[in-house]
Amino acid sequence: MPTINEILKTMDYGPAPEGTKEAQAWLEQRSRTFGLFIDNTWSEPGELFASTNPADGKQLAELTQATTDDVERAVQAARRAQPGWQGLGGHGRARILYAIARLMQKHARLFAVLETLDNGKTIRETRDADLPLVARHFYYHAGWAQLQDEEFAGHRPVGVVGQIVPWNFPLLMLAWKIAPALAAGNTVVFKPAEFTSLTAMLFAEICVQAGVPAGVVNIVTGDGRVGEAIVKHEGIDKLAFTGSTEVGRLIREATAGSGKKLSLELGGKSPFIVFEDADLDAAVEGLVDSIWFNQGQVCCAGSRLLVQESVEQRFLAKLRARMDNLRLGSPLDKSMDIGALVDPVQRQRIAGLVDSARAEGCTVYQPAGCEIPADGSWFPPTLITGASTAAAVSQAEIFGPVLVAMSFRTPAEAVQLANNTVYGLASCVWTENISLALDVAPQIKAGVVWINTANQFDAACGFGGYRESGYGREGGREGMYEYLVPVSEDARPAAPVVEKSKAKAAPAASADPFAIDRTAKLYIGGKQARPDGAYSRAVHGADGKFIAEVGEGNRKDIRNAVEAAHKAAGWTKATAHNRAQVLYYIAENLAARGEEFAARIGAMTGAKNPEKEVQASIERLFYWAAWADKYDGLAHQPPMHGITVALNEAIGVIGVVCPNENPLLGLISLVAPAIAVGNRVVVVPSEAHPLSATDLYQVFDTSDLPGGVVNIVTGSADELARTLATHADIDAVWRHDGSAEGCAEVERLSAASLKRTWTGGAKGRDWYSTAQAGGRAVLAHASQVKNIWIPYGV
Repeated sequence: MPTINEILKTMDYGPAPEGTKEAQAWLEQRSRTFGLFIDNTWSEPGELFASTNPADGKQLAELTQATTDDVERAVQAARRAQPGWQGLGGHGRARILYAIARLMQKHARLFAVLETLDNGKTIRETRDADLPLVARHFYYHAGWAQLQDEEFAGHRPVGVVGQIVPWNFPLLMLAWKIAPALAAGNTVVFKPAEFTSLTAMLFAEICVQAGVPAGVVNIVTGDGRVGEAIVKHEGIDKLAFTGSTEVGRLIREATAGSGKKLSLELGGKSPFIVFEDADLDAAVEGLVDSIWFNQGQVCCAGSRLLVQESVEQRFLAKLRARMDNLRLGSPLDKSMDIGALVDPVQRQRIAGLVDSARAEGCTVYQPAGCEIPADGSWFPPTLITGASTAAAVSQAEIFGPVLVAMSFRTPAEAVQLANNTVYGLASCVWTENISLALDVAPQIKAGVVWINTANQFDAACGFGGYRESGYGREGGREGMYEYLVPVSEDARPAAPVVEKSKAKAAPAASADPFAIDRTAKLYIGGKQARPDGAYSRAVHGADGKFIAEVGEGNRKDIRNAVEAAHKAAGWTKATAHNRAQVLYYIAENLAARGEEFAARIGAMTGAKNPEKEVQASIERLFYWAAWADKYDGLAHQPPMHGITVALNEAIGVIGVVCPNENPLLGLISLVAPAIAVGNRVVVVPSEAHPLSATDLYQVFDTSDLPGGVVNIVTGSADELARTLATHADIDAVWRHDGSAEGCAEVERLSAASLKRTWTGGAKGRDWYSTAQAGGRAVLAHASQVKNIWIPYGV
């Protein structure tokens, strides 16, 4: 008689197909042809393009290619509807969002089947993961709408929002974008992905049933030309984009200087770190969920396996055995693990990258028994070993079911390998040592870290990345702020016209051979430094008389300052209490020299009451010292068994271009919040009145401020800002000197590395007002939120 094991080996899953009758009937009722949804009305179909089933290549329906005129109509409808939607009040919006959530639950099976037909992902994923989370987002944001006046006091909606999403999570991305936008009182022009627009069409009908007023939600379909029209439309107040890093760069360049608020959720090359003490079987299951979920077409897929050398071979053996049992086939079969890729073009790209790994001598493992269906777009689960850290498959976002594995020896090496990427979206850490997990997690440059779990999402927990994975967050309180503007921004004054200083020849030499050289040097790494070019510029007072000279900084001086800032990384690791103390010391020492600073400000600017600016600067230092140890994160309790800790982390090295008005107060109002939360800064002080900055050297030196935390480079604001924006090791650039062209240039040049920017445009700022120059809004620019998921009880 056969043994139990022999019997089990002969057993297999029987077919478990999900019926498509209702979804096909819904398509037939609409003649499988769709116009655009604008102002709660369906337009007549125009130029059509096909939507096909990736599993068999058959056409499902035809959709309309929107034109520039169609986008214009959608924006106008959204603009007309926005005041009324905002005026409906939080409770009114909450009721409608709640109704959407209920209707999504009621029609969940129809949505799930339609999504699987259109996208190719398995029905288990759409039914059990996507749809519950879609409903959760609308429920959650209905709550924020209800509480908005209380929890987001002093903020208003942005206005009209343009939203563009990819094809990998069509309906879920729709919910992530539309729910917070509507909750905050905005109206939207939404573009689904060209490949996967059908569930957005069904959602449009849900909006009508839920009582969404005309013009609040507008859906325009088509290819990249539609997205481009939305991006460039002057009537759009905010853009929210999820997609490739390459397109994200183009959007950043196109919107530079426009004043549009922008959030980008882009690509990733996420590390999946397995330490030797991890539960290896659990880690294998987590890895399956991380890289082969949705065929690996996930921006946060754990596509880089980093496993400790001592357990590498044992773990890889378990992984190959698990891969051998993955089932690839009809996405509508509930027993399948892997469905179809979205399009043949995607399959060709993935195959090309895997072939490049073979050509480089890597070992490529694919299950021998994995049968590929004859029709549709498919790719087997793939494991690549032996790749170098510089190989294309190790660095490029493959966006498919392909895993690249390599080993490490120590936790420090694991962190180094994890951060060896231009991306920074998500990561996983597997270990039974909680101390090790909580030591490693903050060191990984990623917006999300999952500990002993993978691909966990919830509407209450923000999601988003660092570096070339974009900026901004989806979900949580921070996600709501993406769709709001502080009302104090509306009261900002027009930028004062201040003539910039020009480099001039040095004044005639004094006849006295012992005359003191009044040339203020640069301040780099805690030391005064002569400018690399050995040039200086004269500083004249309000009466035109020569006061002193300052160094003319150049590209090499910025390079030196950035290096010094990176060497001062210990400041980021210092306690918030310690940083607060140093800020108090700076205030104390500035107060001791208050008369001297007031006299300097008076001489430079002609201010009648320069003492006021000095006193305000001292108070501002106290203000940010007070915030330093109070800008705490949050602990979320999502539906999973555990908590999610949202940490406010320093961005890193920030380049700061200071205003010409209030040269001391403006500088301190920008530098103090940045260093309060642990950043290091490279400061370009007021070009017209730089001496307030150079006078601060001795204040810093006597206040226990470590060298390199604040670096000051005087010179041309335009030239130095250009260098900061293009420097690969600068993480963010702030420019607030009132130059519209200069601010636009910073935003445009920052697109290359997708560094964050905070610019003032052509407006000034009331630096005396904490409403305009203080509070959490400023701290949000100085920090980024990392969500660390910590399970327990499982």
